[in-house]
Amino acid sequence: MNRFTLLTIVVLGSFSGTLPAAEQFQAGAATSNITPSIGAEIIGGFVPYPSKHVHDQLHARCLVLDDGTTKLALVVCDLLGIHRAVSDEARRLITEKTGIPRDNVMISATHTHSATSALGQDRLRPDQSVDEYQQFVARRICDGVICAVNNRRPAQFAYGSVDVPEHVFNRRWQMRPGTVPVNPFGGADLVKMNPPAGSPNLVEPAGPIDPAVSFLSVQTLDGRPISILSAYSLHYVGGVGAADISSDYYGVYCESLEKLMLTGVKSDGDQLPIVAMMANGTSGDINNINFKNPRPGKKPYEQIKYVAEDVARQVNSTLPKLQYQREITLKARYREPKIAWRKVTPEQKKWAEETIAAGRKSDADLSFIYAQRTLKLADYPETTTIPVQVLRIGNVCIGTMPCEVFCEIGLEFKSRSPIQPAFMIELAHGYFGYLPTPRQMQLGGYETWIGTNRLEPEASTKLMAQLLEMAEELK
Repeated sequence: MNRFTLLTIVVLGSFSGTLPAAEQFQAGAATSNITPSIGAEIIGGFVPYPSKHVHDQLHARCLVLDDGTTKLALVVCDLLGIHRAVSDEARRLITEKTGIPRDNVMISATHTHSATSALGQDRLRPDQSVDEYQQFVARRICDGVICAVNNRRPAQFAYGSVDVPEHVFNRRWQMRPGTVPVNPFGGADLVKMNPPAGSPNLVEPAGPIDPAVSFLSVQTLDGRPISILSAYSLHYVGGVGAADISSDYYGVYCESLEKLMLTGVKSDGDQLPIVAMMANGTSGDINNINFKNPRPGKKPYEQIKYVAEDVARQVNSTLPKLQYQREITLKARYREPKIAWRKVTPEQKKWAEETIAAGRKSDADLSFIYAQRTLKLADYPETTTIPVQVLRIGNVCIGTMPCEVFCEIGLEFKSRSPIQPAFMIELAHGYFGYLPTPRQMQLGGYETWIGTNRLEPEASTKLMAQLLEMAEELK
């Protein structure tokens, strides 16, 4: 028995083959437990460490939509990120078991910093075969989609959005001249990621925020909730217990919203699940820290609970105002355009080699860590392919990228998409590091450092062009 199966019951079911055609729009939802074994390494910082406790379970939350001709599966996983090999394997299994085309399956990660890695033993290695935990995650994603297929019911659909600006802050700051610390490469940046909160040297944020929680609401024809798929551009909240596995605020949001949606809802007899989902919008430069007016310290999970429950309340308060539709058409486009890896210059390679030769000064020696990353990047091939996807659900457009995408990129897609309303989900189908705009690349800062950023400087422009072109095809 795979050691990960001890944590949860695997429900493969008897379903296989092609789905029968639906006579009307249908939807089904399910969750699948992807919690790893205690002792596996938690990633999110520069130095991984073994987990010692499971505070709350990790899940793949799944929603299947069926318009009678086209089926879509949308999956959000409580993970820092997923390697593209995990998405490829999960989508292969889903197509094999359900007949849903792989291009019609969207799989993303929330970016909780309190999860074991689904990026493989070396997350900076672009090509890899799946390891034991990655295979477990892929199978459990497939299990969840199968269960969502089995749970399909005639449904109706609505789009909603609510601004919740009080929890999102741009974390990249312009500072008074001479006060930005030297970076690990010995150079000077124009902005600082996560500067000292309350510092008198802060000038202004280097970019915008996106305050909107965009969401899709699906319910039965008599109004019983089936699922809500949300997206909010908030990196994560943090403040978990030491060495805890946790879904961060994403999981608490889902549980809180499910409880709110169930208030006053009569049982439908078969007790099919209500599944709330919170995907990450575009939050590569956004977090939950108010740098101008820092909040006092809080106990573990206190801030997570506060943010999650507040966002859930505000989303739930908009639900009575939504206008539902019963005739919904679904479409999808998926591409893998060729993008260049970021080039390591001879000067950068020489610096990296000399830094490695000098030895590591501590476990958290950033210069040594980035020297290692630089040399790995120097061995990459010239180009790679980047998975991008566009889904049309009724009159709503969702675009995805497999990076930690800067907020202004998501805002651009929202404004330029030929299908409206539109929003983006990041960290879908892979993990390719941070994706700043060319303008932000010029400012420097953590998100632009070589090794943190691994794609060519114009990557965001090229990927945006692909999304807009695919959206035009689906219009």
